[in-house]
Amino acid sequence: MPKAKILAVCGFGVGSSMILKMKIDEVLKSHGLSAEVFTTDVGTAASTPCDLIFTSKELEANIRSKAKVPVIAITNFINKQEIEEKGLTLLEQICRPDR
Repeated sequence: MPKAKILAVCGFGVGSSMILKMKIDEVLKSHGLSAEVFTTDVGTAASTPCDLIFTSKELEANIRSKAKVPVIAITNFINKQEIEEKGLTLLEQICRPDR
C-alpha cells in the first residue's frame, strides 16, 4: 500500500518548508505514523499530488483556493505542539494502514 504524501510548503520550497518537514516527521514518528513528507514552493503546491498540505497562514488562502486536499496553516513552523493540535487528526486519518 502506498504511503500517504504530505507537502510542507513555503514561498520558495527550500527554507522554512524544510524546518516544517522535519517537525512533521517528528510528529509522525512520535505517534507511530508513516508518510512521505516533501517540501515544495507555493507555485507548485496545488498541482503536486499529495494527501495533505501544511503551510503558513500567509500562503494558506492562495493554496487552499487551488488545492483539492486539506490545507493546514501553521503559525510557528518549529512548534511541534501546534502541528499536532492542528494536524494530528488528519494525519491519523490519512496515514492509517487501511486507507
